Amino acid sequence: MRDPAQPAVARIPLGADTPVSEHKKPVEEIERVAVRFAGDSGDGIQLTGTKFTEATALAGNDLSTFPDFPAEIRAPAGSLAGVSGFQIHFASSDIRTPADQPDVLVALNPAALRANIEDLRPGGMLVINSDAFVTKNIERAGYQGDPLPALRSKFRVVEVPFSKLTAKALEDLKMGTRDAERSKNFFGLGLVYWLYNRPIEPTLRWLESRFKGEIREANIRALKAGLNFGETTELFPTSFAIPKAKIQPGTYRNITGNVALAYGIVAAGQCLEKPVFLGAYPITPASDVLHELSAYRNFNVRTFQAEDEIAAASVAIGAAYAGHLGMCTTSGPGFILKQEAVGLAVMTELPSVIIDIQRAGPSTGLPTKTEQADLLAAMYGRNSESPLPILAAATPGDCFHIMIEAAQMAVKYMTPVVVLSDGYIANSSEPWLIPDVKTLPRVKVQHRTEPEGFFPYLRNEETLARPWAIPGTPGLEHRIGGLEKEEKTGNVSYTPQNHGRMGFLRAEKIRRIANDLPPVEINGADRGELLVVGWGGTHGAITSAVNDARAAGQDVSSIHIRHLHPFPLNLGDVLKRFKQVLVCELNGGQLWRLLRAEYLVPAESLSKVVGQPFKVGEIRARINQMLGGKA
Repeated sequence: MRDPAQPAVARIPLGADTPVSEHKKPVEEIERVAVRFAGDSGDGIQLTGTKFTEATALAGNDLSTFPDFPAEIRAPAGSLAGVSGFQIHFASSDIRTPADQPDVLVALNPAALRANIEDLRPGGMLVINSDAFVTKNIERAGYQGDPLPALRSKFRVVEVPFSKLTAKALEDLKMGTRDAERSKNFFGLGLVYWLYNRPIEPTLRWLESRFKGEIREANIRALKAGLNFGETTELFPTSFAIPKAKIQPGTYRNITGNVALAYGIVAAGQCLEKPVFLGAYPITPASDVLHELSAYRNFNVRTFQAEDEIAAASVAIGAAYAGHLGMCTTSGPGFILKQEAVGLAVMTELPSVIIDIQRAGPSTGLPTKTEQADLLAAMYGRNSESPLPILAAATPGDCFHIMIEAAQMAVKYMTPVVVLSDGYIANSSEPWLIPDVKTLPRVKVQHRTEPEGFFPYLRNEETLARPWAIPGTPGLEHRIGGLEKEEKTGNVSYTPQNHGRMGFLRAEKIRRIANDLPPVEINGADRGELLVVGWGGTHGAITSAVNDARAAGQDVSSIHIRHLHPFPLNLGDVLKRFKQVLVCELNGGQLWRLLRAEYLVPAESLSKVVGQPFKVGEIRARINQMLGGKA
């Protein structure tokens, strides 16, 4: 353990007019790096990672992030339960995951070290806040003694007294020690900015606009102090530069899956020229969509926080009945509570979209951890036969486009649609090419207005959709509800033959959606030894693993299924062109069961249910096992 009384090896220019460092040390160019920030959940780790991500996006690198934090608002300080982490992988080339192992770990206390050190790449850089490595904190983290001596032989350990250097930079601000300590995350952020030559100016502008008085001054000073420490200390002989990535020309922004969902909902309403109504009840990790969307009333969007999950879904159905684009968001147990109302939407055949951002369960489970275990609930979670279409977003940016598709599908076929995201996609981010609004698909909704020949369950011959008649339209008075309806007239009917006929029509309507779906695209050869199948947030890990295996000469391809019900028409043919099929998903094998039942293929399952996304290496290892080393 370092003696906290020892001075730091640096001379740092400090004070209110501290200049931003000009790099004079050698700069080494590298292609990619993964950095993980870790500390207490009250240390501002997520903010630190977010600001670093924004600076990295502005630097022109491709990137992928993985925020990983506890559900507790404030676990005991220094405990393993309270450790919050944020990993960012950035590069000058195309990347799809936040990386299996960080190359650099910045640990603000012993608990953060213990919770993350096993993930650090052998030989990687470990930057610690040496001020926090005192006996009390070490014991609270569960160590029997100082862990650093054993780590020095495995990693490049850099001990930096974050707390003391931050306090030194703020000493004339008359802030208490505890308040000054709160700015140490910005000291660490400034240091990593220097290490990877990130632009500091956007963060300075953000601090000036977000904070006032001494807090603003403290954070700015800490950020600059960290940056200048990197330039002046002997601990870092060189910094690193990652060239800009060669990406498709256009205007980009950094976006998370939840923000993309909110933007997609706005765009869906604009493309259909319909007002949007979203009902929601706060639940992690879906709440961000409600928060983001509530700022867009100027786009004819209305948001409503209901008293519970059932009410949130029910008001969305009511809004659809009144001619709005009805939507609702939820996660985990909230999706189950909504199922009765979703069944009502199936029976009334009203267009609505239910967005489920899956999280680890069952029950309350692990609210901030990811999982893909709601697929069968989306398929079969309601009473009786109540089919509906199911779509799953593959990346944060894809969340935007899938909302437009889901809304237009709901309106065309007069049906509720389920969109599945997950906690990994919701919170992670990537550079997103802002689409040209003119290229977005626009559809003019045709409401029934003619009384002549109107029947509420008179169906379109092609889609089997019933007419969408807005209440109050003269001559189109009709009733809806959960009781079975008579074909065509919509009158309540208990006739056995009618119930069978209506059940067939509801199912056939969903089956016909497959006629609109694009064929499954294959990454790699269109036939061969092994096909890896995935859906949702596994896209990056699967694609990276398969591309790596193909580069090594192995006969493997992959597909990623966006439309989970109904399946694309060519899916069965694609599956049968490969000798082996491997289905990778973050559940006990739900899609695997559906594929085996539907297509009778001897698919194998690679499942993972630990609240964490797949690592590329895990999928690559299974590919190697199934191919038996065959190239």
